[in-house]
Amino acid sequence: MKHKKYLVKPGEKVKLKDFDPNDSSEFDGNKKDGKEALLKLNKEIEALQELMYAEGKKRLLVILQAMDTAGKDGVIRAVFEGVNPQGVHVAPFKAPSPLELAHDYLWRIHAQTPKKGEIVIFNRSQYEDVLPVRVLNLMPEKVWSKRFHHINEFERILVDEGTVVLKFYLHINPEEQAGRFLARLEEPDKHWKFNPGDLEDRKLWDSYMEAYEDVLNKTSTEWAPWYVIPSNKKWYRNLLVATIVRDTLVNMKMEFPAPPPDLENYHQAVLEIVRSYEQK
Repeated sequence: MKHKKYLVKPGEKVKLKDFDPNDSSEFDGNKKDGKEALLKLNKEIEALQELMYAEGKKRLLVILQAMDTAGKDGVIRAVFEGVNPQGVHVAPFKAPSPLELAHDYLWRIHAQTPKKGEIVIFNRSQYEDVLPVRVLNLMPEKVWSKRFHHINEFERILVDEGTVVLKFYLHINPEEQAGRFLARLEEPDKHWKFNPGDLEDRKLWDSYMEAYEDVLNKTSTEWAPWYVIPSNKKWYRNLLVATIVRDTLVNMKMEFPAPPPDLENYHQAVLEIVRSYEQK
């Protein structure tokens, strides 16, 4: 499955209207085929994450940003299903606490970045400080406009220190969002997901699209690129993100640590212990 068409190339200006949120053109199959392909990818990601944890050298940071209902939680569940939680951590970023507000805006972000051998998924991220902060006029432009540079350099530090950074914008349209809001109101097991404040954000859709375009154009870098993921079709969204994660992990060229010396002697000793139990 190809995914280069969804990459925001550094230096190129993009418009979100040029990305079709209904697109599923890079997979030669239907929804059922896509779900079967995702199961295979899950197994590969599970094995690669175990390899990363065992090697204990590499780090992967996955950043998810989106409008409400686009599927950040769904991606996390679908893509990382079966992965050992010992080596994976999800960091959600909601409204900052008083303690977090007492520090610089990247303080709470840096504290959640992955350690060696770990995958961390950011459910929202440092980009909240150039998205709702901007759209809701929580800070003046002279404050938030500087943050694009800050964030680029922050991510450069992470990469220079050995972290691979993947950034996904999950792209839906207003019609799809409306249908998902309705599902949350009509299906009892989804009531908990509904937040009346989301409808207020929806009124600012055009402002958010403008803000997201600025994020994509100013912070898709060689060291930390953005992907615009068409997300009206949940199965394709999950399959595409999983493919990019799998390919990224493969390209990290990880290896299991060397076994201890005299492994054959240890093997023989343990074999004798097992046989002693069998003889009882």
